[in-house]
Amino acid sequence: MSRSPNHGTRIPPIEPGMTIGLYGGSFNPPHDGHRHVALTGLKRLELDKIWCLVTPGNPLKNNSSLPRLEERLEQTANMMDHPSISLTGLEQQLSSGYSAKTILWLTRKYPQNRFVWLMGADNLANFHHWRQWKRIFATLPIAIIDRPGYSLSPLSSKAAQTYQRWRLPEKEAKGLSANRGPCWVFLHGPRSHLSSTLLREKKRKGEGTGNSLDNVT
Repeated sequence: MSRSPNHGTRIPPIEPGMTIGLYGGSFNPPHDGHRHVALTGLKRLELDKIWCLVTPGNPLKNNSSLPRLEERLEQTANMMDHPSISLTGLEQQLSSGYSAKTILWLTRKYPQNRFVWLMGADNLANFHHWRQWKRIFATLPIAIIDRPGYSLSPLSSKAAQTYQRWRLPEKEAKGLSANRGPCWVFLHGPRSHLSSTLLREKKRKGEGTGNSLDNVT
C-alpha cells in the first residue's frame, strides 16, 4: 500500500471508470476483521479499489476516548497493507462523520466512477438508525459482509425488510456495482470473530489483542 498520498484528508488516486468500494468506520482499533471485509468485497465484487473512510467520530457512539484520526489512519494503513486498499480521513475535511453526506459528495464529484458501500452484517442490524439511511440505499449499491452471530438476524432488520425486493442473489454479487441503488447483496463465507469492541475490552483488562486472520473461520 502506498502510504504518504493516502494519509490525512486527501482523496486517494482515482481514474475515470474505476469501481471503488467505500468502507467507512472509526477503526478503533483496526484489526484483521476489517481487512477481511475489505478483501472479501474487493474479490467477490470484482472492485478496482477499496477506500477505507476513517471517520473523525461515530455519531452513534461516545467518542470521548477515541484516538486521534492521524493515529487511527496510521494503524489502519499498517493493518490493511494491500496495493488495492487506500486510506483517507476525508470526512474530517467535509466536517461530517455522516456516511450519507460523504457518499453524496463523492458520487457528485466523480460521476464517471461507480461506488459500492461495504459494511459488516452487524451494521445492517442497526442501519435504520443512521442519518438518511434510506438515501444511502437509494444512492449506491451496498454489500453486506457476513459476521459471526449476524448471519440471520440482520436479514430481519428494518433496513433489510424495507429493501428486501432489491436484494440480489449472492451468485450475482460480481455484477452489483453495475446497478444503481437501491440494490444490495449479502455475502456469506469465512467470518472473522474479531471486533473493535472486543479488542478495546481486552486492552482495558490488560489481555492480549490477537487481531490476526487466525480468527477467521
